[in-house]
Amino acid sequence: MADEKDREKDQRREALKLQSRVRGMMLGLALGDTVGAARGRPPAGGPLRAGVSTQLACFTAEGIIRASVRGNKKGICYPPGVVMHAYCRWAALQGIEVDRMRRRWVTVDDRTWPDGWLAGVPVLAERRGSAPATVTALSTIEPGGYGTPTTSRGCHALTRALPFGAVGLPGARQARDVAALTHGDAGAQSAAFHATVLVHHCLRQQTAPHGGQGPEAGEPVRSALSAGIAALRARERSRGGVLTDDEHDRLLTALRYAADEPAHAGRLARLAPDPTAPSALLGGLYVAASFPGPGEVRAALEFAAGAPDGDSVACVTGALLGAVHGVEALPVDLVSRHELAWVLDTLARDLLLQCDDSPSGSEYLRGWDPHWWERYPGW
Repeated sequence: MADEKDREKDQRREALKLQSRVRGMMLGLALGDTVGAARGRPPAGGPLRAGVSTQLACFTAEGIIRASVRGNKKGICYPPGVVMHAYCRWAALQGIEVDRMRRRWVTVDDRTWPDGWLAGVPVLAERRGSAPATVTALSTIEPGGYGTPTTSRGCHALTRALPFGAVGLPGARQARDVAALTHGDAGAQSAAFHATVLVHHCLRQQTAPHGGQGPEAGEPVRSALSAGIAALRARERSRGGVLTDDEHDRLLTALRYAADEPAHAGRLARLAPDPTAPSALLGGLYVAASFPGPGEVRAALEFAAGAPDGDSVACVTGALLGAVHGVEALPVDLVSRHELAWVLDTLARDLLLQCDDSPSGSEYLRGWDPHWWERYPGW
């Protein structure tokens, strides 16, 4: 009996640790987006504003949950299409092609749309920067289709995809497929895939206790990133995937530079020279490995903000470090003032709950939460 109780306690502790890390990943990407937009100097007081990458990441997480709900209830689902529907709800809230969006998704005259609880968050209806490739692709959407992807290599293919890391390797494949619906550039699609694999390995990495200050405090971050790169290499070799030799070398080079030349502004500018998805990936990897300790998150975000496109680099940096160290390592004064902190925290918890327990039930089993379908309609 004692052994069984100990096992149950260990399982609860592991579940809480994973929850902290997924919360850290979601809130970390948002803090990075905000600090990056402020060039490393967010206002000293008042609410901290969310950026467009954070808005889209919220709808990515919601779309992942709704895709899982649909799969459990209907037995068939195309997750990238469900996430694309989530981006259409974001666009409608923003006032972008509202009539087109309704024609595509609303087949019943009296249906309330956009639906789901996320559509009721006022901040998500405010313009917080541009996502040109996403908007352009959504603006070509027609009934029965998902629009025409652009040729863009832009960073939003990656930054909005980071929540897929919580779903593991299937999520990484879905991140690549979702990127392909709006960003036709193969490099952008690959970067979204690679970033979500790295996030997944950060979420699953063993860590030292919070507050460690010696060299060993940084080992979990570097070990997780190294393991993620190795897993990408092994997987792509065995399946003939999308990780080219050049991409593999660039990832390893960024990691090596973090060990040999950490926190070097010139090096960061050369690794991440523009607002593209590959730059966000390499820049975020370099900065996270340059500031790997649990007490270095603020310094990491401030340094990442100095990149030519600080928003995207800091966004990736925050997601990686938050995924390894958990929400407790994030600067409390910043998290507590972020206007979407509660929304991001709720999405992180609900994402894990859906993956673990399916509160709305399935095609054959009755759910235990009567409100889950209303919150996350499975379509």
